[in-house]
Amino acid sequence: MTNEEQRTPQGDQPGDEVPVAGPEANASGPAPQGEELTVDDILSTEQDASAAGDPNAAAEAESPYLEDLRRITAEYANYRKRTEANAVIEKQRATASAVLPMLSVLDDLDRAEQHGDLEEGSAFATIATKIRSTFERLGLESFGEKGDPFDPQLHEAIAQVPVPGTESETVLDVIERGYRIGDVELRPAKVAVAVGG
Repeated sequence: MTNEEQRTPQGDQPGDEVPVAGPEANASGPAPQGEELTVDDILSTEQDASAAGDPNAAAEAESPYLEDLRRITAEYANYRKRTEANAVIEKQRATASAVLPMLSVLDDLDRAEQHGDLEEGSAFATIATKIRSTFERLGLESFGEKGDPFDPQLHEAIAQVPVPGTESETVLDVIERGYRIGDVELRPAKVAVAVGG
């Protein structure tokens, strides 16, 4: 029987309704205004002692969900950090692939400077300075200087020169500078190494 069938024909006065049997009759608190419950309806209902239950039991029941939430939150934080780090490395790799063919131009500028062709104040020296500063803005760093300790991870030994009194292997001469952008190495420095004789 529905609510309309249970009403008496006298009218729609409050209190004239016949109580409804079923799950709606067991609900505590104010009846919702319409078919859907709102958050305010749920929050305004009073709970009796049996509905409130033991707080420890509630904490134990929520514990698996909280643990899952913490685990998923930590996984997401790790994923976000890993993705950001990968994005930075991929940007460096993309820049490196664009800069790599231009390293021969920098090598030519280094050779011209060693031979005295880049005189201070000349147009060619100004252009060389602009080219180098442009590569530096892209994050290009050079490495491999005379007197540096030899590191096989950074340097490629083209020649070994015996030098008396040398205790550790050091860079004696730089044939070609090494370059990197951030963590991405474009090429190692080609060097001559001074070894003990």
